[in-house]
Amino acid sequence: MKLQLFDKLDASYKDMVQIRRHLHMYPEVSFNETETAKYIQKFYDQLGVVYEANVGGNGVVARIKGEKPGKTIALRADFDALPIQELNDVPYKSTVAGVMHACGHDGHTATLLQLAKALHEMRDQLAGEYVIIHQHAEEIAPGGAKPMVEAGCLDGVDAVFGTHLWSQTPFGTIEHRSGPMMASADRFEISIHGRGGHGAMPQDTIDTVTIGAQLVTNLQHIVSRRVDPIKSAVVTIGSFHAGDTFNVIAGEAKMSGTVRTFLPEVRDLVEAEIERIIKGTCLAADCDYTFEYIRGYPAVVNHEKESTFLFDIAKDIPGVNEVVECAPLMVGEDFSYYLEKVPGVFFFTGAMPEGTAYAHHHAKFDFREEAMLIAAKTLGAAVLDYQNI
Repeated sequence: MKLQLFDKLDASYKDMVQIRRHLHMYPEVSFNETETAKYIQKFYDQLGVVYEANVGGNGVVARIKGEKPGKTIALRADFDALPIQELNDVPYKSTVAGVMHACGHDGHTATLLQLAKALHEMRDQLAGEYVIIHQHAEEIAPGGAKPMVEAGCLDGVDAVFGTHLWSQTPFGTIEHRSGPMMASADRFEISIHGRGGHGAMPQDTIDTVTIGAQLVTNLQHIVSRRVDPIKSAVVTIGSFHAGDTFNVIAGEAKMSGTVRTFLPEVRDLVEAEIERIIKGTCLAADCDYTFEYIRGYPAVVNHEKESTFLFDIAKDIPGVNEVVECAPLMVGEDFSYYLEKVPGVFFFTGAMPEGTAYAHHHAKFDFREEAMLIAAKTLGAAVLDYQNI
């Protein structure tokens, strides 16, 4: 049956590319993907596949039922774009100013649509049910996965699988790991309230620039001196704004940053340590502060059984040259919410293009489109073989 599925996917490759390029030309940012959702719905309308629209927002969930009893298995692809002006010179370049698919979600959607079509055409031979999750708003917290799960997209599901086309991984390589694979992604906002004044009379001021500079340095001690070296964490200050001109001492400074961790206890520790250091630094400088810590996506933690299963089946997928265990990444992904609900695995499909491979979220990001076919076959083999374990 897998060979039949692979043949169907091979035959649909041109359509897969056409869908990907159409979506690339008409991107929509997170929480605004109304036309993309309609495009997905129209695809299922033409197939006669039952689906639910507006799941948790702009999400679409299709269901394909086999003729035989079996497990219920979910597949997920995201479909939002990013607020980036595309710099690629390609025939399918974004037509929307300041918006582009710079992370491969157009490819994820094309992959899953054609896989769903193939499964639908084989439904009389299939066991179980296949829940096809098209998720909105992966790029911006609180994201689309959480409200979709809360809306019941995983109710009755036995396992969930997902992949990310990865431009930094060689074509033909499948990467995954058991346990923590991608980090939780939090952000924080700090405001320091001092007293501004003349640049020549610092004695009459509380200088928020010097206080902020000291705070940036102090915060680096969290990872180096408070977190167990065996456990990973990142604390980054991404922005620091204070003052308007050269001869005025700023009375207020604003900073924002991100925290990346894998373990819940490390996440709790870093949040508490940030505020402790802010409080101590500002107390010593005789100034006030405000602090907000916003928790983003939890860490993506793959389940051991499903990870081992994927490693075994991926080795036999046409086009796959090797299956490797990757190092954990500090980037975030809201696939974590699915894995908190049911067993499953998230993996990378190597999609490194020929020539320069620009990183995800770069204005010249692109990927090798043949990787979509490998992704579809790997996901397809996973759902078919998982019926037997």
